[in-house]
Amino acid sequence: MRTRITYILSNINKALAFEWITDYLDKNKFELSFILLNSGESFLERYLQTKNVRIWRIPYRGKKNLPKAITKIYQILKQENTQLVHCHLFDACIAGLTAAKLAGIKKRIYTRHHATFHQVYFPRAVWYDKFISAMATDIVAISENVRQTLINEGVKAEKIHTIHHGFKLIDFQNTSSNQIQILKQKYNTQGKYPIIGVISRYFELKGIQYVIPAFQKLLNSYPESLLILANATGNYASDIKHLLKQLPQINYVEITFEPEIFALYQLFDIFIHVPIDPTLEAFGQTYVEALAAGIPSVFTLSGVSGEFVQHEKNALVVPFKDSEAIYESILKILENRDLKNRLIAEGKKDVNKFFELQQMIMKLEQMYE
Repeated sequence: MRTRITYILSNINKALAFEWITDYLDKNKFELSFILLNSGESFLERYLQTKNVRIWRIPYRGKKNLPKAITKIYQILKQENTQLVHCHLFDACIAGLTAAKLAGIKKRIYTRHHATFHQVYFPRAVWYDKFISAMATDIVAISENVRQTLINEGVKAEKIHTIHHGFKLIDFQNTSSNQIQILKQKYNTQGKYPIIGVISRYFELKGIQYVIPAFQKLLNSYPESLLILANATGNYASDIKHLLKQLPQINYVEITFEPEIFALYQLFDIFIHVPIDPTLEAFGQTYVEALAAGIPSVFTLSGVSGEFVQHEKNALVVPFKDSEAIYESILKILENRDLKNRLIAEGKKDVNKFFELQQMIMKLEQMYE
């Protein structure tokens, strides 16, 4: 008899992790379905349709829709005889765990995708975090940083399962050359060097405001440089755009959304991810993705990076909020071929050691049993 599991997600367009879970979770043991709280159709919904997974989309535009969402989720869970729910992201956790509790579902899991973000920027939301934790029977912490944040909020350690995100790492290395060429033309990268990549929402905590001055200084030595800013949307956008006005328009590209993420990484000569604080980043998937893709990288130690990134071994590590250090690290990679090659080789080795997809799948299955 298979365990009937319902994933409840909110405001997700494309997410490789859920595609991989759908593909690789043991279908002899588990029967998976999805409830999506979204304003419209998504990449994920279309993907799930191709896999003949049962999906329900509940129209959702904000917290005013919570009562109807809770009612509808409750009805679906009862109808499906769901035995276990696993919720992801803030709104889905509030609605999904509440409905699951009302429906009498004994195993209610949520994955915590943020660390101290609410404490710093939205202190009142910490009350909701505590409510969500109280409604759940089990909590997945995606990093040691998140686990410690939960404990600091009063969650008992035995309720927490630390499960790192897992990645189908080979996909970052076996990228279609044709797809790479399509993106080169799409973003007009021909003749540009070096190409500096950032994949991060426009939030203050991501530290993009320290990357742009470093890039501006790089233009003095490398006038054909190109800065690519992907996922270019967020509540810090006006500040970022003000800084970008100081750059020639031919030297930067903003990308709101690019679904061909594997090929996108291959456009970069150097990747940068520099959150401004050790605890604000919950995980930081781009730490893993960039190294898996073989892109020499400059990082600050935040989120999961503190658990495996080592300076001059698999990446260059810079202090928080330090444009000059970012600039100097870019130059160091560009001008030291041996260092660059070592970072690439060790980066691939280390992410394969810690973040291979099957490790995550195995830990999820153990928790579900």
